[in-house]
Amino acid sequence: MSPVPHGQGFCRAYRLLKTDEFSSVFAFRRSFRGRFYTLYYRPNELDTARLGLTVTKKLVRRANGRNLVKRIAREVFRRQRENLPSCDLIIRLHASVGTARRAELNMDVRQLLGRLSKNRERAAANILT
Repeated sequence: MSPVPHGQGFCRAYRLLKTDEFSSVFAFRRSFRGRFYTLYYRPNELDTARLGLTVTKKLVRRANGRNLVKRIAREVFRRQRENLPSCDLIIRLHASVGTARRAELNMDVRQLLGRLSKNRERAAANILT
């Protein structure tokens, strides 16, 4: 396995780890909803975005399925992290992925993160005008 270039990994600095961090994002009550996932976000004072994931057993019974859903979301985040605003993000599965293909899950996360970036650009344009 080849080493991951610096800044391209998914180290602890890019993760939400504590219950308080998750609670503060949920309490901020800003979100985008996709076909399978919901993206909750809250601006932070750091210089990078951080990610937390929630996948319930109610929606995906088997552990390997939950791990796959989370792995897909982490990988999309890892690839787009440098283009994202400084926010704490939680990606939460809200619909069953019974017959969904990996490409569909990938696209859903990419679209949600893209909407977050567009929202940031619109907010910056409103400040300038």
